[in-house]
Formats: sequence, structure tokens, C-alpha cells
Amino acid sequence: MPRTLPFARFFLAGLALLIALTEVATSAAGEPISPTEKIALFNGTDLTGWYTWLQDTKYEDPRKVFTVHDGMVHISGDGLGCITTKEAYRDYHLIVEVKWGERTWHGRTMKTKDSGVLVHSFGEDGAHGGIWMRSIEAQLIEGGFGDFIVVTGGKQNPEELSITAEIKLDRDKEKVWHKGGEKTLVAGGRVNWFGRDEDWKDVKGFRGRNDVESPDGEWTRMDVICEGGKITNIVNGVVVNQAFDVKPTAGKIQIQTELAECFLRRIELWPIGKAPAFEKK
Repeated sequence: MPRTLPFARFFLAGLALLIALTEVATSAAGEPISPTEKIALFNGTDLTGWYTWLQDTKYEDPRKVFTVHDGMVHISGDGLGCITTKEAYRDYHLIVEVKWGERTWHGRTMKTKDSGVLVHSFGEDGAHGGIWMRSIEAQLIEGGFGDFIVVTGGKQNPEELSITAEIKLDRDKEKVWHKGGEKTLVAGGRVNWFGRDEDWKDVKGFRGRNDVESPDGEWTRMDVICEGGKITNIVNGVVVNQAFDVKPTAGKIQIQTELAECFLRRIELWPIGKAPAFEKK
């Protein structure tokens, strides 16, 4: 008996570890969270609750693309990738406050400053070109705040990833959200916000005639309301885009680095109908 005791202790210790790991895995793969009160996804101090992904270095961030200082998430823009929530969410009102920095990088040094909030993210990290998970993007780009992009990856199945929107076609045959327009299934690509300038150009500092995001360097509030199969994008209090019959209806949240510097000071989830109204500063 004394000779078998150490083995028994080792076995029990191993069993306890296995049970603990199983509990963690079950928790991580559990049902998406629907907030019943405010959830601060950014605590103002660090990136607790998030992980990083970059196209070239995967889960490592040797260039410090994502840092936190002065109560803000600082995204340097030096690379393609994202921060991703560890948890999945459904039925929420997301508020993000963002402003542009000065730097742009690599092939986009003279192009529009670009980023995005990707909701209902699922599947493998980097499925889209080694960069992002499959998801629905609420775009943050100069002149295009609130555009939808269906971020595909691998073999595409509209029953797994798609949106439907009421649209019209603009002068250049691009899809533009138009309430009461033709209901169109979109399983890849973009639906522009209703006021996107037809003369939009991919040049740094672009400003459209009808843009509702704040001027470069000032804070813009983006609200993304995900309720069942419906997503509504709101920029500085203006409803700019809407989709329905959205698939999937839940998932993780990603915030992009897309070769432009930006800062975020507020990332919050609220129960539907409980979020504070936009107040113009």
C-alpha cells in the first residue's frame, strides 16, 4: 500500500488538472453572453478579456501594435490584424469611441485611414486572408463610417454568413443602404452607408459632403446594435446603415488594425434599450 500511494496521488492530481482544463474549455465554448447590465469591454488599464492576432506574428505582438496608455487603447497601425474578445456575445448595444492618430503605414501611407469593428465573429482566427475571423464589419474608414462588409473566409455558405439589406445602386453601381429599397442578400462585399459620397477617393484625409463622423483627430461615437438577426449602425447619433436576416446572430467582437493609427477610449456593451443616448459635445 505505501508503494502505490505516490502513484495514486499523481493520478488524482492529474485527474483534477484534467477536470479543471475541461471546465475552462467548456466555459470558453459556452453560450454567447447577452448583457443584463453594462459590460465594460475595456477597463482603461489593460487588454484583459481580449487577445491579439496579427497576420505575420499570429498571437504574438512583438511590435507593440496594441498598447494601453492614458486610459486609451492605442493601435499603432503597424500591421494587419485585430484584438478579439475571448467571449462571444449576442443581443447587445455596442458603443465604441474612436479617433484617428497621425500615422499610416506601408502601402497605405497616402490612403484613407481605415479600421473597423467586426461583430458576430466566428471560426478560425485569420480565416480571411490570414488576418480576421469570418464576421460582419461595421466599418471605420474616412468617409465610410458605418458601411457594412461581410468578411468571408474559405468556402462561402450564405446560410452561415450573410446579411440582407434594403438598398439602391449609386452612380457607380455600388450598393447603398436605402430604407424601403430593394431587399438584397449580401454574402460578401459591402453595403455603403446611406450618405457615402459617390466621389469618395481612397486618399488620406478624405472628407465627404455628407459625412457624419467627427473631423480627423476628434472623437467619433459608433453604436452597433445587434438584436436577433438585425444590426443597426449609428454614427454620432445618426442611423447610417441597417441589415436584417443576419447570419450568424452572435459571436466574438474584433477591432481591426488596418495600417492606420487610432485610439479607443470607450468599448461598452449594454442591454438592448438601456444604452445612454449620444450627446453632442
